Amino acid sequence: MSTSDWAALAVSITTLVGAAAIGVRHLVKYYLSELRPNGGSSLRDSVDRLERQVEEIISILIRKG
Repeated sequence: MSTSDWAALAVSITTLVGAAAIGVRHLVKYYLSELRPNGGSSLRDSVDRLERQVEEIISILIRKG
């Protein structure tokens, strides 16, 4: 392989690694944003609502029990 072939190989490998890193970064930012409360539409907000509902159901059952 000539010098230009090695350079082309190095550039292509660097490009692929960079693209993978950008993809992982994007996914991490997306999933972390789902774990922060934002006023109603995040996964965290749904979990919080479910926890409140379960606690309310448990308190109703304890009062009736």
